Amino acid sequence: MLLAIDCGNTNTVFAIWDGNKFLATFRTSTEHQRTADQYYVWFSTLMEHHKIPIRIDEVIISSTVPRVVFNLRVFSDRYFDTRPLVVGKPECLLPTPPRVDEGTQVGPDRLVNTAGAFDRHGGDLIVVDFGTATTFDVVDVDGAYVGGAIAPGVNLSLEALHMAAAALPHVDVTKPQRVIGTNTVTCMQSGVFWGYVGLVRGICDRIRGERGQEMRIVGTGGLAPLFAQGDMLFDRIEDDLTMHGLTVIHKFNKEKGGQ
Repeated sequence: MLLAIDCGNTNTVFAIWDGNKFLATFRTSTEHQRTADQYYVWFSTLMEHHKIPIRIDEVIISSTVPRVVFNLRVFSDRYFDTRPLVVGKPECLLPTPPRVDEGTQVGPDRLVNTAGAFDRHGGDLIVVDFGTATTFDVVDVDGAYVGGAIAPGVNLSLEALHMAAAALPHVDVTKPQRVIGTNTVTCMQSGVFWGYVGLVRGICDRIRGERGQEMRIVGTGGLAPLFAQGDMLFDRIEDDLTMHGLTVIHKFNKEKGGQ
């Protein structure tokens, strides 16, 4: 079985792929101090709880936090006797290489989202990922990542607002009943929700304008379903897009290695 690991700035996701479907998905906070042994204790405990035999023989990793990769490599080697495939490293091939400025390092998460979205929906896409940052990935007709945009994430913006203005409280991200708030909390919720709806719609419209064509918009990330309530922003919502992209890249490398 394949263990797919997606390490983001906030959370790290482990998913078990049997070749046809995901058997289980586990989530933990991203901590660069966590050792290989600690990963295994946590992982094996959850596997036992879900009554899933530990038969991992392949591992693929995507990480936006370089410091955690070493311990994940050790975890893979020590407990599963396998060398993990790491997205973004030279030995990890992509179905279609990105077309960006020479010397540009594209985030592994964006490459993985591109591969997953193209596999499911074809090209001419905009992938909007609501993570620690809100990213916009443009997928060309042949599946190549060709650039995009990065904006502050929703929760990051809320935290910055609270930190910079002591009188403003922490609030939950939710769709308000009205645009015009009648107290501090509803004013903040309206500003954040409708502000990000406007941001997503505005950037996607400008991307379409630059490319001179209609493009389908795929939303992913934890807050995508919430923002899908705002003016029909997305053509599709994919809650497992990143993990699916990891299986696509792994399959591509396995097929290339077998030739």
